[in-house]
Amino acid sequence: MLFSELLVALASLSLLLKACPLVDDLALYDVVNTPGVAADLSHISSVAKITGYLPKDDGLKLALTGADVVVIPAGIPRKPGMTRDDLFKVNAGIVKGLVENIAEFAPKAFILVISNPVNSTVPIAAEVLKAAGVFDPKRLFGVTTLDVVRAETFTQEFSGVKNASDATVPVIGGHSGETIVPLFSKVSPNFQIPADRYDALVNRVQFGGDEVVKAKDGAGSATLSMAFAGFRFAEAVIKASKGEKGIVEPTFVYLPGVAGGDEIAKATGLDFFSTPVELGPNGAEKAINILDGITEQEKKLLEACVKGLQGNIEKGVEFAKNSPPK
Repeated sequence: MLFSELLVALASLSLLLKACPLVDDLALYDVVNTPGVAADLSHISSVAKITGYLPKDDGLKLALTGADVVVIPAGIPRKPGMTRDDLFKVNAGIVKGLVENIAEFAPKAFILVISNPVNSTVPIAAEVLKAAGVFDPKRLFGVTTLDVVRAETFTQEFSGVKNASDATVPVIGGHSGETIVPLFSKVSPNFQIPADRYDALVNRVQFGGDEVVKAKDGAGSATLSMAFAGFRFAEAVIKASKGEKGIVEPTFVYLPGVAGGDEIAKATGLDFFSTPVELGPNGAEKAINILDGITEQEKKLLEACVKGLQGNIEKGVEFAKNSPPK
């Protein structure tokens, strides 16, 4: 993602949040440009007051203080000569530093982690919050909504719904490649995926981001769809926090700390997993186990998912424990 792409992602997500009538105050924080983005968005006639902060003059502290929800889309693109491990260390360090500040200035906030690799950055955030003595598993979420949005969109020709989001297509596991497991057997309203299209659809959900990178000739990745998905999940959390009932969204959570999570942890052998979660005023009220009755094809996908996730989670935990505080 080029710098301009990062700005597009921030501006797009901020625009959606600024237009949301449920948002009263919106604080933007980044190392550059946030005052300009905030000034532009401030001309929009909606409820939210908006302010942009930079690192100078305690900008991060001011942005976080009093926050009810913190959304973290931060990170850098892989640059020429940079390995994936180099990129992981940089982005993991960014998330770790941000969460250390959240622990200090907004310890009761709902934390929504979009920054990749989510499979590792959420465990990093959990370890940081544990070390600070403020970890509440019900308030920490890995945002995997883009996988769900893609699954809804890519299966629309089979679901038959006019609005793709009216179909429920559960996507579980993690948020990268083979750790993404669409459960087409659990869709609602019920519809069938033709056998000759199944493998291609699974692959498209798992690696849909590659389509965007290719279409942008390698000069960028998913920003607008990411912003939409991030907003959709943030809006769901806000609605639930205000008392709206019946809100269920798949999200990557710490299973032992969420009601119903132990059953899924026992079935998968994992502490972190994306599964449909019932949201409420306190965050993740209940993790819903939908593994019973999955097909043999889905069981094979789940096996590959668990293997990949185990390593991703361990990598995040190890990073958090062995890197010095920011």
